[in-house]
Amino acid sequence: MEKITAANVDTYQNELDALIVKIRTEADEKQKKKDLNRIDLLQRKISAFRTGSKVSRSTKRDLVAYSFIAPNFIGFAVFTLIPIVFAFLLAFMTWDGSNPIEWAGLGNFSKLASDTHFIAALKNTIIYCIGTVPLTMIMSLALAIILNQKVIGRGIFRTLSFFPYVASLVAITSVWKMLFHPSKGPINNMLLTVFGVAQENLPQWFSGGLVMVSMILFSVWKYMGYYMVIYLAGLQGISGELYEAASLDGANTWQKFLYVTWPQLASTTFFVIVMLTINCFKVYDVAIMLAGGGKGELTLNSTVLVYYIYEKAFVEWKLGYSSAIAMVLFALVLVVTLIQFRGQKKYAA
Repeated sequence: MEKITAANVDTYQNELDALIVKIRTEADEKQKKKDLNRIDLLQRKISAFRTGSKVSRSTKRDLVAYSFIAPNFIGFAVFTLIPIVFAFLLAFMTWDGSNPIEWAGLGNFSKLASDTHFIAALKNTIIYCIGTVPLTMIMSLALAIILNQKVIGRGIFRTLSFFPYVASLVAITSVWKMLFHPSKGPINNMLLTVFGVAQENLPQWFSGGLVMVSMILFSVWKYMGYYMVIYLAGLQGISGELYEAASLDGANTWQKFLYVTWPQLASTTFFVIVMLTINCFKVYDVAIMLAGGGKGELTLNSTVLVYYIYEKAFVEWKLGYSSAIAMVLFALVLVVTLIQFRGQKKYAA
C-alpha cells in the first residue's frame, strides 16, 4: 500500500487542481468520467493524510454497508450456497452418510438411463408441468379479467378465489379426496346416478392413469387464485385510454383483448409462466397428499422427481445417486427457463 507523505500531498493537490480546471472544458464523456474518478481518488487520499485516518471515509461507508449484508449472506452461504455446491460435488461421489465418500465419476449419471423409476418420475413431472402451467395461466387470467370488471360482490369472489392458495394443504386435499372418493364421493355418485356410468366403470381418481389428471386439476384449482392476483395487478396498470382508442377504431371485446390486453400483459405472463414452471418441476407435497395413501408412498403412475430424490436420499441413503437426480432436475429447470427468457427477448424485440 502506498505511503502518503507531505510531498505526495502537494503533488496530489496540484494534479487535483489541474483536473478540476480540465474537466470544465472536457468534451469527451469517457475521458470526463475517468477524470471524475481520478478526482475522487485524489480527494480521498488527501483527506486521509490530513485527518491522519488509515481508513478512508469511503472505505468506512463500504464496511458499514457490508456489515448490514453480512448476517443475511452468512446465513445464505451456510444453509444454501454451501449445500448446493456440496450437492454438485456429491453427484460424482458414492456416499451413504456414514461410510467414507468414494469417487464414482459419471457412474451415478450412467445408471439413470436404465432406472425405470427415474424415467417414470421424469415423465410424470414433465406431464404434470405441461398440463398444469397452461391451464393455471388460462384460468387465472380469465378470473382476473372477470373480477377486474365492476360486478356485484367482486371483493367476495376475489377472496374466495384466493382462499385455496392460503388454506392448509392438508385440509383442502382431504376435502378434495372426499369429493373424488371412488365409492362415497359426490363426483362419482353423480356419474353413477345422473350419467348412468356403471359401478365397475367409475373412475379411480387417485390411482392408475387418472392420478396425474387429479393432481393437475387440484393444482390448477389451488394456485390459480395466487396468479389471478398477479394478473389483476397487471390489468390495473393498463391505461384506459388504450381501450378508448380501440373502441373508437371499432374494436370488439375479443379484439381489445387480443391487441390491447394481451400485449400489455406480456411481462406479467412471462413472470407467471416462469414461476409456474419452476414450481411445477418442484412438486412434491401435492403428489404425497393426493396419491401417497396412508404410508405416503407413490406408485410409478404418480411418482415425481422431487419425491424420488427424497426416497433415494433419506430412505435408501444413496446420497450420491440422489444428488445426480437433483442435478438432472436442476439442468431441466435451467434449460426450460433459459428457453423462456430467450423467447421473451425475441417477443420483446
